[in-house]
Amino acid sequence: MEERLKQQLDFALLIDQEKNILRQTHLSGHGRRENDAEHAWHMAVMAYLLREYANEPVDISRVMLMCLIHDIVEIEAGDTYAYDEEAKKSQKEREDAAKEHIFSVLPEDQKTELAGIFEEFEAMETPESRFAHAMDNLQPLILNNSNDGGDWREHGVGADQVYGRQTMTRLGSETLFEVTDAIIKEHVRRGNLKAPAADSAEADKR
Repeated sequence: MEERLKQQLDFALLIDQEKNILRQTHLSGHGRRENDAEHAWHMAVMAYLLREYANEPVDISRVMLMCLIHDIVEIEAGDTYAYDEEAKKSQKEREDAAKEHIFSVLPEDQKTELAGIFEEFEAMETPESRFAHAMDNLQPLILNNSNDGGDWREHGVGADQVYGRQTMTRLGSETLFEVTDAIIKEHVRRGNLKAPAADSAEADKR
């Protein structure tokens, strides 16, 4: 077998390990925790279906590839929960080291290509990366919504924290942000999310 093909197959086998990385989000229907590969697949399909709602025209093939590879680094870096502020402090350092090691399994040209797409996603400077981030935020939100906000309740998450993350959704799609805004407000009303600080302050005054 020629070396290039061997490297490509080695990478294909390596990324199978992404199926072992469990996230905090549970599958719909109060199922088990999802893994990173399921999250990435779901995002990619959603991106294709929802592409008409992107704020700007996007190369949907690039968006879908971005979705599919954006969490490969977590094979080595581990999953960082969106609302774990302590873990987020070391996230970039861990993921940068993993990126270099994992993509180096590939032939040099494909290493450069895929590492570049990963870095584009992280930088959020292109329409494609902004829309991919919208999918990264929307996908767990709709799962959590389908499960009566169980993951938010379990971790004591507040609406301010969810809104902080969903600002990235707004950069990719105003329309989809309106959907997330309605979902967040409904879960605040139902007590699954702590009320925003401004609302709490108003309540205290009363």
